[in-house]
Amino acid sequence: MQYHAFVIKYAEIGLKGKNRYIFEDALVKQIKRVLARCDGEFGVSKVAGRIYIEAEKFDFDETVSALQTVFGITGICPAVTIERNGEGKLPEVEDLCKAVVDFFAGVYPDRNKTFKVKVRRVDKSYPMDSMELGAEIGAKLLEAFDSEGLKVDVHEPQILVNVELREKLNIFSEILPGPGGMPIGTAGKAMLLLSGGIDSPVAGYMVAKRGVEIEAVYFNAPPYTSEKAKQKVVDLAGIIAKYTGNVKLHVINFTDIQMYIYEKCPHDELTIIMRRYMMKIADILANRSGCMGLITGESIGQVASQTMQSLMCTGEVVKDMPVYRPLIAFDKQDIVDISLKIDAYETSILPYEDCCTIFVAKHPVTKPRLDVIERHEQENLSEKIDELVRVAIETDEVIDIKK
Repeated sequence: MQYHAFVIKYAEIGLKGKNRYIFEDALVKQIKRVLARCDGEFGVSKVAGRIYIEAEKFDFDETVSALQTVFGITGICPAVTIERNGEGKLPEVEDLCKAVVDFFAGVYPDRNKTFKVKVRRVDKSYPMDSMELGAEIGAKLLEAFDSEGLKVDVHEPQILVNVELREKLNIFSEILPGPGGMPIGTAGKAMLLLSGGIDSPVAGYMVAKRGVEIEAVYFNAPPYTSEKAKQKVVDLAGIIAKYTGNVKLHVINFTDIQMYIYEKCPHDELTIIMRRYMMKIADILANRSGCMGLITGESIGQVASQTMQSLMCTGEVVKDMPVYRPLIAFDKQDIVDISLKIDAYETSILPYEDCCTIFVAKHPVTKPRLDVIERHEQENLSEKIDELVRVAIETDEVIDIKK
């Protein structure tokens, strides 16, 4: 059967009370954004708690795949929708039953199955209630397909036929999963510290799923890191952009800062101090861009720089906004599973080192003391570090990642 419509379901948005329309409008905007990159003709409308997509000359699989990147969608229902007639009425019971039988015939060539009809009757003008109407439709389906093995099972049916009597007549049976969450743009903007690893793209995805617009910063260290390492991060930003829309990626040349820290500071503290200056620079960029927080892919105990003591030391330099660490209590396999789900894993494991791995000490401190770290920064770096930070920010390369 060639569908010509989708009914879009959402969950959490429906709990938003008087502000619900804001989230619905944002969801419609994001649906239009992803459909614009699909072949086909689409019309998106919002009517009384449902979002409808009318579709012509489109590729079904491509369209569904695109919709499954839209945060806020919980269900994508390929449907038959029938408008009200010129008098503002939905089809009469007999015509309604015929429409459901035609739908079933078109969708299920193999009808040796069990089924159940579920009717939701928002329009109360019908002479039957939901139970009676469901029974009438079920009887017509049995009449049409009983000889082909179709049977009723109200407890565990193989096919659940949904019939909604709303502002339109909606008939659908399959509910394809969406990603859930909240529509992008409904919860402000945050700056993602994006490396070439597995964790940070997943962290960006997870915060974006709550409706947060993503901007990103990558710390590059040429010639110690290659153009392939930089391109890897650009590609990862593109994967995130598939879900978030355009991403502004800041590429900061961190080489001079790293070398200065390497020359002047105790080597067991290198990673902590470098991370602190990354956070400082990200904080400055975030403030300039109107962000409301930083996002990192840190998880407690995963590496030496992510012990509780280390996280306290690195987070301390961010004075005026929160640091969001959505992976903080995740096992590595949990993170890998999400990376695989969003198709970032194969890119993340490409063997191009980032600046964090190039300058790792042989025996990094795992329980740094903040007072000691601050004293070493003051004693060893105060002569040039502020100027190096200023130059790094002024030479920021901005790449607009569009998807």
